[in-house]
Amino acid sequence: MWPALILFIVTYFLMIVLSKWRWLIALTSAMIYIVSGIFPIENLFQEINWNVLFMIIGTMGTVALFIESKMPAKLADIIIDKSRNEMWMIILLSVFAGVISAFVDNVATVLMVAPLALTISKKLGTSPVFAIISISIASNLEGAATLVGDTTSILLGTHADMNFFDFFWYEGFPGLFFVNQLGLLCATLVLVFVLRKKKGVIHLEERTVVTNYIPTVALLVTIVLLVIASFVDLSAWSPFIADNINGIICLAVMILTLIIESIRQRRLAVVNETLLEIDVQTVIILAALFIVIGSIREAGVIEAIGTIFLKVGGGNYFLMYTLIVWSSVLISAFIDNIPYVMTMLPVVTTLAAQMGQNPTVLYFGLLCGATLGGNLTPIGASANIAGLGILRRNGYAVKNSEFMKISVPYTLAAVMSAYIFVWIAWGM
Repeated sequence: MWPALILFIVTYFLMIVLSKWRWLIALTSAMIYIVSGIFPIENLFQEINWNVLFMIIGTMGTVALFIESKMPAKLADIIIDKSRNEMWMIILLSVFAGVISAFVDNVATVLMVAPLALTISKKLGTSPVFAIISISIASNLEGAATLVGDTTSILLGTHADMNFFDFFWYEGFPGLFFVNQLGLLCATLVLVFVLRKKKGVIHLEERTVVTNYIPTVALLVTIVLLVIASFVDLSAWSPFIADNINGIICLAVMILTLIIESIRQRRLAVVNETLLEIDVQTVIILAALFIVIGSIREAGVIEAIGTIFLKVGGGNYFLMYTLIVWSSVLISAFIDNIPYVMTMLPVVTTLAAQMGQNPTVLYFGLLCGATLGGNLTPIGASANIAGLGILRRNGYAVKNSEFMKISVPYTLAAVMSAYIFVWIAWGM
């Protein structure tokens, strides 16, 4: 167990310190586990979660086409028209980004909405810092609202065998979608207070024109098919398809959309352009981490971590839930929540089984803590890093204190509301 644990710790440490090389570090670690014999090579195909990988690849491709169609920008124009002043512009853009992020990757959402904040700020002669920070943290908050909103949601959905509809209504109670909406409401009220002095009047003269609605339809078709698939049992026909149906749907819709776009635009380059937008490094990281997590499970590390949590929690389920939520918030403030959630999902399952409890409250607590906790710091979530990168490229250097002036109260309001709601719904 110890060699597997030491390699695991070194892998995570290097992924934090050398963030640009995460994909290579994860891949190298996976290869070491395989070559050393810790990970049985015969389990390779079964250990990699193809459903997750297919969903991510397919969704990224469709989202790239969606962004190119300028539909998100057009929707944002409508919201800006409804804004009375700068404060409400920031509030509405953040909420709009949150809504989009429930169905589209968090980073992609920031890349869609942030340029609008830049344009408006230039017209007003004001700084876009608060606006883009608000857009980034709202995007990250809403990522766990649906099955396709964030990689962590996909991981939970696959691990707990949850379908698209389960994120809206689960075990007789409102699901994670409504947990996130409550968090967004509470966090937005805090944001209104923080931005109360932003009273500059706004007016947007340039309008976005959308001439291609195919990617929008494709995204909607993806969501509808995911909902339908959640009610269909294909296990008797094909176990592989049944286990990976969500990923197959996302991949199939992307391929079909690319074919239609190639014909419509009369050029094959659109295929290459779209595929280049898929984050291959993220796919490699996830595939490698499936092997890494499988290796430490084979070595007994997962079970040992669960035992430690059980001892600290003292057998008290509420204390265990509290520990999971707030430790996830703290840890995700500094490390990527994807490898953390991948590691903790089997731990949570083990804990619930050892305590004879329904794992739902721990699953939801883990996801809320890990997803929302990333908003505490500038490096806690990819959406935050993307937002600050946009600001930096436009000549705005943001201090940690400036970021956390908004992010800390925003995050605490969202986490506290989710923490209370989840326990009342599933823990009591």
